[in-house]
Amino acid sequence: MLRRLVAIVGPTGTGKSAAALQLAQRLGGDIVNADSRQVYRGMDIGTAKPTAAERRLVRHHLYDIRDPRDGYSLAEYVADARAAFEAIWARGSFPWLVGGTPQYAWAILENWQVPAVPPDPGLRAALDEVARTEGPAALHARLAAVDPAAAARIDPRNVRRVVRALEVFEKTGRPISAWQEKRPPDFEYLLFAIDVPRKELYERVDRRVEQMFASGLLDEVRALFEAGVPPDAPAMSSIGYEEAIGHILGRCTLDDAIERAKRATHRLIRSQEQWFRRDDPRITWVRDADDIELQANIFTGVCTNVIRGERR
Repeated sequence: MLRRLVAIVGPTGTGKSAAALQLAQRLGGDIVNADSRQVYRGMDIGTAKPTAAERRLVRHHLYDIRDPRDGYSLAEYVADARAAFEAIWARGSFPWLVGGTPQYAWAILENWQVPAVPPDPGLRAALDEVARTEGPAALHARLAAVDPAAAARIDPRNVRRVVRALEVFEKTGRPISAWQEKRPPDFEYLLFAIDVPRKELYERVDRRVEQMFASGLLDEVRALFEAGVPPDAPAMSSIGYEEAIGHILGRCTLDDAIERAKRATHRLIRSQEQWFRRDDPRITWVRDADDIELQANIFTGVCTNVIRGERR
């Protein structure tokens, strides 16, 4: 059994999903999600999830697997992803790991040893209260005191991740950064990121945010409310949803919500760029799917003889 995968990672809006779909149709293989928001059912527009029609073209895994009322830990994701890989390899195929959630991608590719610590609602509520009353910076300072390495990686404004890191420390007595030990994976991989200049990428995601709101994001959020998903569910903190909720609840105008979503997406891009560094020798930065295809074709052992200028 050939244990290989091809990963396409990098900032949001660079065209990872479209490239993976194009390549999987040509070279074969299954697409495995590495986006922490596309796992949730009913959250389609705001997460730019592959459409049902696209998913009929190629086998897709780990999309729509969770109710947005529930949490989904990194440990659960790693277990689910590994199960998907094993099933794909057992069929003699190979996975395309696709997404922009850095922790998901690196946890797989670096074989992190992730603690299986279940959520503690009481502890989380207490920590959230600290962030609310004393500010996110105060909560982040608590993390820095017990786990400087994790604090250095986590944006103080990302209260959810700060809370999770403190929760792991409280429950295990070990920093989450110590748990996230890296080991060599038991498979080979190629790792690509699609290179889009930041100015162009900002313009691209700004148009996408506008299109999401124009295409019914507010109605999608209202439907989630009607299905029983509370506004403070972890999934609803996703970019686009949080801003849409603010407008629906009368906290801001629609134009303000759109602008806030754009700014939040810009911040996300900068964070993703820090995780997927251009000087990382493991990552091959490419301009389009053609550059990936030539290398992936040989690596995966498919050998379809697809070359530039001779498309099927």
